[in-house]
Amino acid sequence: MKITSDAEISDIKKARLLLKSVTQTNPKHPPGWIAAARLEEIAGKLQAARQLIERGCEECPKNEDVWLEACRLASPDEAKAVIARGVMSIPNSVKLWLQAAKLETSDLNKSRVLRKGLEHIPDSVRLWKAVVELANEEDARLLLHRAVECCPLHVELWLALARLETYDQARKVLNKARERLPKEPAIWITAAKLEEANGNTQSVSKVIERGIRSLQREGMDIDREAWLKEAEAAERAGSVLTCQAIVKNTIGIGVDDEDRKRTWVADAEECKKRGSIETARAIYAHALTVFLSKKSIWLKAAQLEKSHGTRESLDALLKKAVNYNPRAEVLWLMAAKEKWLAGDVPAARAILQEAYAAIPNSEEIWLAAFKLEFENNEPERARMLLAKARERGGTERVWMKSAIVERELGNVREERRLLEEGLKLFPSFFKLWLMLGQMEDRLGHAAKAKEVYENGLKHCPSCIPLWLSLASLEEKISGLSKSRAVLTMARKKNPATPELWLAAIRAELRHANKKEADALLAKALQECPTSGILWAAAIEMAPRPQRKGKSSDAIKRCDHDPHVIATVSKLFWVDRKVDKARTWLNRAVTLAPDIGDFWALYYKFELQHGNVDTQKDVLKRCVAAEPKHGEKWQAISKAVENSHQSVEALLKKAVVALDADETLNPAGA
Repeated sequence: MKITSDAEISDIKKARLLLKSVTQTNPKHPPGWIAAARLEEIAGKLQAARQLIERGCEECPKNEDVWLEACRLASPDEAKAVIARGVMSIPNSVKLWLQAAKLETSDLNKSRVLRKGLEHIPDSVRLWKAVVELANEEDARLLLHRAVECCPLHVELWLALARLETYDQARKVLNKARERLPKEPAIWITAAKLEEANGNTQSVSKVIERGIRSLQREGMDIDREAWLKEAEAAERAGSVLTCQAIVKNTIGIGVDDEDRKRTWVADAEECKKRGSIETARAIYAHALTVFLSKKSIWLKAAQLEKSHGTRESLDALLKKAVNYNPRAEVLWLMAAKEKWLAGDVPAARAILQEAYAAIPNSEEIWLAAFKLEFENNEPERARMLLAKARERGGTERVWMKSAIVERELGNVREERRLLEEGLKLFPSFFKLWLMLGQMEDRLGHAAKAKEVYENGLKHCPSCIPLWLSLASLEEKISGLSKSRAVLTMARKKNPATPELWLAAIRAELRHANKKEADALLAKALQECPTSGILWAAAIEMAPRPQRKGKSSDAIKRCDHDPHVIATVSKLFWVDRKVDKARTWLNRAVTLAPDIGDFWALYYKFELQHGNVDTQKDVLKRCVAAEPKHGEKWQAISKAVENSHQSVEALLKKAVVALDADETLNPAGA
């Protein structure tokens, strides 16, 4: 440090006088000499600093800090001589011996210095560790034998020695260590790892079990949390059996019976988050020995296998799950679905047949069997299954699925019959009304479609999709005024419904009534001030200079709404702020992975601004999310021609639809 200003020079002089007074009045006070030497060093007077610390060493020869400071300030040639005097004055100072070793350049000389230190301080663990680190494997083993004699109460030395020994010798070392340190858990854990490493799988659990009992006899409290951490450490070290044994023998300690299920599931999920998959797996395995009939734990364990295991491990787990829980629909369905995803349709079919036998009246099983046949282009099998389900008194979902099959096969008469019969049985199930209206509209029977929607609304006056379908039909056949009237009536019967307001706004925009649309939007935001879809529309409808302000208002009102976030991402996209646009699109799909429109927008963005890897990543994540909702997405996925399309194919079609729709095209945003 260079002292330049007058003020600094003045401060140095004052400090020098003060420290001179300290060292003169109390020459046996080491910090005074150290401070005085450092002051001269700061002032750039290194020789004066060395002289002062030399006097400090003379006055305080038994203080290791003074010798260490003298060594630091000495020239490289003199440092060894200084530290040599230091260790002669204080031969039992570990710090000085370590510093002396540090000054040597070769490992051989470092080792000599450390061994010399050990002659004076044979019980110094730090010196033993330092000398062992420098030695080759054979020398290290010999040194550690001496180290454990000199420091028998230091477990790390025993464990290091055991690691260097042969299997039989390591066992002897660990047995001696246990005699010396009966309260040390690490010895038992190392013994278990040793057995595992040598293929003695049966012994691993026995060692941990004996260890726990022995520690408890010694009066040790078994800390469940600490042992779970040891299990995770064993997993990281590759000792999976030791990890499992620790979990099995400690997971229940200190947990009340009524809290076991909740606590163990929480433990497993925390381990999973930390990447300790084997520990989580072991926790679930133990939990399932206690709670064989708890389907929630089987499901959690199955999800773990699905994410981190193999198809075989998942298959084996689900077989056990349905064996112990034959009445659990969800487990049968998961088992069948996994077989289907693996491409083994006959096996999936066989599982569902077993499920029928176990739960003969389960509609979920019937519908899963229908879906399996339907998705695998077996419409006749699907039709037969649904017919049986209807005979057994199927619910509205069975009738709906039956109509879907006939629609796909092009059997209009049968489709109509099923929908009409279904509505006689379930007049308040809006989807049947919607499907019947859509069928009539598809066939060009606009008047019939209108009648169906109106009848549907008598039974389901709060069904928004029916109101929207009727309004859309009226706009098509009678013009805007009729559509307006329907939407006004809908809003009166269903106040504070953003979807109805948005439909009215869009109707005005389609007919170039911008002022009317703006007025409706203002009223809509008064009635639904936190609606994401309305704020997203407000951003898109605003003149370009005002969009930033609108987006700020929208984020204040509903900062976690995916529609707002997706719309803001488009503003960044237009402004070529690629990284920000990507971040916001990722937020949108993370918040609402079920909305396919956001995935389509994200994929389109990556097609324009990403690379092959980013495009593949979005595609993969979308397939995993299996989105079901979104305006564009539903219109595409529910179209008859797309009924058997994969998620990937639907995503690509949705991107094409976005290109065709200027309101969702960032180029026009």
